[in-house]
Amino acid sequence: MILVDKDEIRLRTLESEDSYLLVKWLSNPAVLEFYEGRDRPHDLELVNKHFYEDRENITQCIIEYKAQAIGYLQFYEIDDEELEAYELKEFTGVVYGMDQFIGEPDYWNRGIGTKVIQETVNYLAEHRKASKIVMDPQTWNTRALRVYEKLGFTKKKLLEKQEWHEGEYRDCWLIEYEVKS
Repeated sequence: MILVDKDEIRLRTLESEDSYLLVKWLSNPAVLEFYEGRDRPHDLELVNKHFYEDRENITQCIIEYKAQAIGYLQFYEIDDEELEAYELKEFTGVVYGMDQFIGEPDYWNRGIGTKVIQETVNYLAEHRKASKIVMDPQTWNTRALRVYEKLGFTKKKLLEKQEWHEGEYRDCWLIEYEVKS
């Protein structure tokens, strides 16, 4: 199913035959440096476990640019446990989280990620009635943070030792986008 189709960007839901794309992308050290870690290459078994099992509350998508599959994106409504961890328990609106990566390095640094994030934010606001959108990129990922901040995400909280990456727990920023009414 196609969720977004605008300005050469298409988000479509993940299908079983996309597993080969995920294996390709998540066995590339250049991609793994930023997503999952170079010490965690994915074979078909790990892709199936990580992306196809127990994913019922997560909307998983393939990112396409000019009809070429170039990456992965997922979004999900934040649950009560995460709302508490993110100090959003008292917030009365709908909060979504999202994660993504461009798996084809030839498409990095071309503004495509910016377009993908913007269109996903628009989709979540319009079709899922999101009031806030949060992400937790690692603090050292300055390229991603620049994109998010350019689009209106703001740093809200340092999440110390939040994510296991390449043999150690890394700090992340909780960043937030507030949807304008």
